[in-house]
Amino acid sequence: MNPSKGTRLVRLHRTQRTALPRLLGSLLLVTAAGISSAGAAPGAAAASIGPAAAAPRPLGQIVPAPAEVKAGGSPYVISAGTKIRVDHDSREARKIGDYLAGVLRPSTGYRLPVTGSGGSDGIRLRLGSHDSKLGAEGYTLKSGHGSVTITARGPAGLFHGVQTLRQLLPADVEKKSRQAGPWRIAGGTVTDAPRYAYRGAMLDVSRHFFSVTEVKRYIDQLALYKMNKFHLHLSDDQGWRIAIDSWPRLATYGGQTEVGGGAGGYYTKSDYREIVRYAASRYLEVVPEIDLPGHTNAALASYAELNCNGVAPPLYTGTNVGFSSLCVPKAITYDFVNDVVRELAALTPGKYLHIGGDEAHSTSHDDYVAFMNKAQAVVGKYGKTVVGWHQLTGATPVAGAVAQYWGYDETGAAERKQVADAAKNGTKLVLSPADRVYLDMKYNKDTALGLAWAGYVEVQRSYDWNPGTYLEGAPASSILGVEAPIWSETLTNSDEIEQMAFPRLPGVAELGWSPASTHDWDAYKVRLAAQGPRFSALGIDYYRSAQVPWPAK
Repeated sequence: MNPSKGTRLVRLHRTQRTALPRLLGSLLLVTAAGISSAGAAPGAAAASIGPAAAAPRPLGQIVPAPAEVKAGGSPYVISAGTKIRVDHDSREARKIGDYLAGVLRPSTGYRLPVTGSGGSDGIRLRLGSHDSKLGAEGYTLKSGHGSVTITARGPAGLFHGVQTLRQLLPADVEKKSRQAGPWRIAGGTVTDAPRYAYRGAMLDVSRHFFSVTEVKRYIDQLALYKMNKFHLHLSDDQGWRIAIDSWPRLATYGGQTEVGGGAGGYYTKSDYREIVRYAASRYLEVVPEIDLPGHTNAALASYAELNCNGVAPPLYTGTNVGFSSLCVPKAITYDFVNDVVRELAALTPGKYLHIGGDEAHSTSHDDYVAFMNKAQAVVGKYGKTVVGWHQLTGATPVAGAVAQYWGYDETGAAERKQVADAAKNGTKLVLSPADRVYLDMKYNKDTALGLAWAGYVEVQRSYDWNPGTYLEGAPASSILGVEAPIWSETLTNSDEIEQMAFPRLPGVAELGWSPASTHDWDAYKVRLAAQGPRFSALGIDYYRSAQVPWPAK
């Protein structure tokens, strides 16, 4: 899992395999995109991005690709008289309406009042769909001459539908100053629901610390692409980033540095609650991680008694891995684990708590198994579902545990089989193959930021794989979803995070959301290209991959 592997010898870049075009998938996606209905060629999306374009964006020309599109009829035009109409008795619908108004008002210059009064016109946000196929996160969007209506069974679906509406408008809608418009939404119906229940991204705040403001910015970017899990890597050798009242030096001492020797930092409990609250307002669940029993130098440096020899090591600012370990035989180790998990679980309303478990090279196998069994029991004691990196499958995963697979094409067959066998026995899997979706991997040899221990990961490689068939022997039903981690050895601010995350992050989001039938690189790269002006409008300085036909500036 760990990006610190960047200190290892970089493997020679593998020649990337070029996938043969899948004609059926291409045709399905083109149909879903409504391109044939709009009378446009597949490449036309990149050329019809500006707000002055005569035709609105075809309904399917968004990321992630929607499950079903029926294009046709007149577009809806947002005007000075548009109202955002919500269910009068729904607090959640009102909050989503206010969120949408906050997006649209600066760029359109319109008042866009949010009202609970009835009406057949305007932008209508409706909860209570009886379509069971939508589940908790699906939605329908119907657009026509007089209105655009988003309907969902639950608030998360309504929020995801709002993200679709955003992408159907010109990219300038994302700007914070008044723009020219027109603000047209193509006529027709989108019916959409996710393929996987777990669609996540991870931010490493341990190697370099990121402020609450920077974390919120990343959350907003994840929300635009319908992700629903936000994994925070809160502890590692280089820094401990969450206040624990019963062990205060973890944060005040263990959090005071980072890679390269910077000032580091940590989140107070109030800070963490604010991150959780903000993520929830974007319908993302926070998955906190305390990496154990390895990757623990910051904790060992903070409390000497956690070391087998009773001597605290110095704080660490390098990027090597595998050298640290909690003292498995000591009783105080489990007091420590109990206190940390108890306090973190109390702060975290979501169901998952991640306990790491990777690269424990300084822990014997027997000690590793003994420790992970005890740590899993502690997580269960406080009502959370255990998540661990896939090395957890080398111990004894508890019933309901989730293993996060971070291996890659060169991972040994025995290790991959171990994970697949655990999946056959009921362990759920989140897939994060390092040579596909580790967003800190360099795009190519000329990329200034990032690492390359898993090889170079260009945009096509990141997108062009199928989670349902990726891990041989693992039942398709065992795949809970996908997650894109971004490790921060070389990343120090939001600009650097975004250079590595974009444009790969939207592709991972599509793998998690869209039906497998829509998965086709040739069609996807056209839709991704249309996202370029939106990235720019949002202030994202993205990597302009030569594999993508970006529109001319």
